[in-house]
Amino acid sequence: MTIVIRDVREQELDSVLALNNAVGPRILALDATGMRWFFRNAAYFRVAEVDGVIAGFLIALREFSGYESSNFLWFRQRYPEFAYIDRIVIAEPYRGFGLGRIFYCDVTSYAELRVPLLACEVFLEPRDDVAVLFHGTYGFNEVGQQLMAGVGLPVSLLAKSLCSYEFVRDTYLKSGTGKLPDQPWLAERAQFQPGQGQAQASRS
Repeated sequence: MTIVIRDVREQELDSVLALNNAVGPRILALDATGMRWFFRNAAYFRVAEVDGVIAGFLIALREFSGYESSNFLWFRQRYPEFAYIDRIVIAEPYRGFGLGRIFYCDVTSYAELRVPLLACEVFLEPRDDVAVLFHGTYGFNEVGQQLMAGVGLPVSLLAKSLCSYEFVRDTYLKSGTGKLPDQPWLAERAQFQPGQGQAQASRS
């Protein structure tokens, strides 16, 4: 089995949308407009390709995004810099292969070069102990709870401190050119430029 984690391609958005909406109530549904907004504005939007088939995806946003999610806004009101995991989806046939952990390793590698905090949430009703345990063993701690606006279900708001960021900030971002070295694995998505995401999105 060959697994590749890479940036999503525009022609794949319909397939990614179908994956998102096939999950059920664990992930909020999207329409094509919402998916295209993520394509334009997400700092991190990567798919897992297994033997040439898209098996899952993860979307994360930076703190300056014009996203209207009540959970995202909760973090923006309290933290000046962060990356927020909005959703991760693994197609049913590919669950149990460790793709979730691979995605979280990858998004952590992206985030720790840019921000001091990685944030997300999990639903508390219906309680998903697998998700709670997954995040707890991956270094996330609960920093709050709230009823998710528009849904009315309680969520646990989780954050993970990224200890590498201080070194990267002091060594690269606050000295010399003020940016990361010019290497492909350090680059932003081609569709994304930091600070551009001010358009409004549907609530999620």
